[in-house]
Amino acid sequence: MNLSSNYNWEGKVLLVAEDEDFNFIFLEEILMDTHAKIIRAKDGQEAVHLIQSAPQMDLVLMDMQMPIMNGYDATREIKKINKNIPIIAQTAYHYGEAYEEIIAAGCDDFVSKPIDICSLKEMINRYLF
Repeated sequence: MNLSSNYNWEGKVLLVAEDEDFNFIFLEEILMDTHAKIIRAKDGQEAVHLIQSAPQMDLVLMDMQMPIMNGYDATREIKKINKNIPIIAQTAYHYGEAYEEIIAAGCDDFVSKPIDICSLKEMINRYLF
């Protein structure tokens, strides 16, 4: 699959929980052509609040290392609110290092940073449809 693969997620709402501006801008740019609505949370606590106040979210991209409330705790809280929302962890760890902890927290899947754009879009598409 190439970078120009067309995904049309119009009508879908993705919550990107990411405290680093550069990382959020990168994700926003690569997801822009999918026509999904992108909402940002700058920490885990804000992510939980947004899920509580906007239950129409379709998927969460969760950075695991954030201030105020980390991605592990935020995932646990979000799954209490909506156990069916897919949460994809974004982590600097590679497979095996924190995988068990990420899955135990309630994440459905994960991507390692640096993020492979094609793999991320394929993964999101699987969870949305």
